[in-house]
Amino acid sequence: MRAAALALLALVGASGLSTAAAQTADADASLLNTNLSFSARASGKRAPWQQRMLVGPGDTFNVSIYDMPDTARTDVPVGPDGRLTYLQARDVQAAGLTIDELRAKLDEALGKFYQSPRSVIIPVAVHSKKYFLLGAIVTKGVFPLDRPVTVIEALARAGGLETGVQQDRTVELADLARSFLARRGDRVPVDFEKLFQRGDLTQNVSLEPDDYLYFASASGNEIYVLGEVNSPGTVTFSPKPTALNAISTRGGFSTRAWQGKVLVVRGSLNHPQTFDVDSGAIIAGKAPDFPLQPHDIVYVSTNPWKVGAEVLDIAARAFVQSFIVTYSTRKVPALIK
Repeated sequence: MRAAALALLALVGASGLSTAAAQTADADASLLNTNLSFSARASGKRAPWQQRMLVGPGDTFNVSIYDMPDTARTDVPVGPDGRLTYLQARDVQAAGLTIDELRAKLDEALGKFYQSPRSVIIPVAVHSKKYFLLGAIVTKGVFPLDRPVTVIEALARAGGLETGVQQDRTVELADLARSFLARRGDRVPVDFEKLFQRGDLTQNVSLEPDDYLYFASASGNEIYVLGEVNSPGTVTFSPKPTALNAISTRGGFSTRAWQGKVLVVRGSLNHPQTFDVDSGAIIAGKAPDFPLQPHDIVYVSTNPWKVGAEVLDIAARAFVQSFIVTYSTRKVPALIK
């Protein structure tokens, strides 16, 4: 991490870019929603969720009626049910509205008791926006998204990556090749190896509400069996593991599985190596079983496919989903239909 930090600092401190080059870099960073800086605050552009900021449970406001100082109330909360109460305006639905929309609702409710009221709403604290940070990091959990935060800032807030001692050397225990950022059930294309090992700040993505940032552990030797098997999940690495043995360990093929071919994904999520395993020939005894390596993903599809690339994206999404379900215990809708 120290070497990566030095590379990042060197990039941040670099100067002398031509105007045209700087404009090109800014345009690229804007398209990728990234920042050529450690901090999201360095960017003058707001993300779509910031442009239409929605009120949520736990947010608090100072509320008053314009030109009526005796109506001022501080720290008015939005309850867990998403409703807000202010003066005679009781249980006003606030969650899911912008502040302007909430102001209009309050004006409407207060209009029964005051003549042409004009509500003044000032945000005090934002608690409804959050992100999840789990895996091989020092402090795991749910963090408030109370200001713009990038991947680097989120990791720094969590105390950095977990470390251990090997041969009298301090080493990081995260597997960056299999770490990921998930947003609304899909993996965001962030290359953590480029970011932390090469100092590529174009990968320093700004987080959004409910993002799931997971740093995989490098210490485990699991094999991941996903898709149409009876019990999707991990298999502890054993001597000479094979694709069909791993599937058998997870309960075998489901009734919806296509048993003619199995996809094995190996290596980084950003630069994977794929193998089309002829499981039909293996079952028939016409071919040897496919040998696996630690961290391989074995994916079983429902339908026939010709090229591994056709189901590679689905397999990667299933991998991401399995970790979200396992480690955050959040209810995530099925991605594989």
